[in-house]
Amino acid sequence: MDREVRKIKQGLSLKFSELVYNGFWHSPECEFLRECIGRSQEPVVGTVRLSVFKGQVYILGRESPRSLYNEELVSMNVQGDYEPADATGFININSLRLKEYHRLQSKVTVKQDE
Repeated sequence: MDREVRKIKQGLSLKFSELVYNGFWHSPECEFLRECIGRSQEPVVGTVRLSVFKGQVYILGRESPRSLYNEELVSMNVQGDYEPADATGFININSLRLKEYHRLQSKVTVKQDE
């Protein structure tokens, strides 16, 4: 499953846990969440190796014939559509909110010092 679907599923899983804990297993909202979570798992196949120790579960490895990870697409050593210079634009765009946050924080700090 891709990153965005996985993030949504994680949010639904938290709500599902809350409903089950509060005894709402047979509620319409819990039924809806079971359907959504089940639907997200339809294309998921593969093997996961686990270790269980003192109530903790550790993932030792995983593999899937449908894995979305493609080493050729993410490697900068393999010639493809991605160029290392592309990272500069990505970093600049994502850093805008942090620059603005720190700019505003410095204004607040200056006013408090006055």
